[in-house]
Amino acid sequence: MDQRKEQRVCIKFCANLGKSATETLKMIQQAFGNQSLSRAQVFQWHARFKTGRTSVDDDEHTGRTTSCTTPETVARIQELVHQDRRRTIHDTIEEVETGYGTCQRMHRVAAKFVLTIPTADRKQQHVNLYTELN
Repeated sequence: MDQRKEQRVCIKFCANLGKSATETLKMIQQAFGNQSLSRAQVFQWHARFKTGRTSVDDDEHTGRTTSCTTPETVARIQELVHQDRRRTIHDTIEEVETGYGTCQRMHRVAAKFVLTIPTADRKQQHVNLYTELN
């Protein structure tokens, strides 16, 4: 069981016994040491259990799902960036159909790992440029 859930179970037990939030906090700190929940969290969960809450699980969060950062999406973005480093984020968004922030984050990561292997023509251009400058 997750350590936070264990502490919530202990808080629920103390609340059912009629202990105050301060007594519960001291007991949690004594039992769990540095890994204990913060004072605010203990007080918040204690109040929830006092008002009739029975579940020690987290509440469901509203907002955007994390389905946009699936391994398939990440691999697809990396593949597109490796194919063409000059690809814009907007082009990638249209092709992958994901959010701007996700694509921007993945675009940066993928661009850092693109290896550029100079071709013979490119090497010759560098040599010519170097000899012209010197």
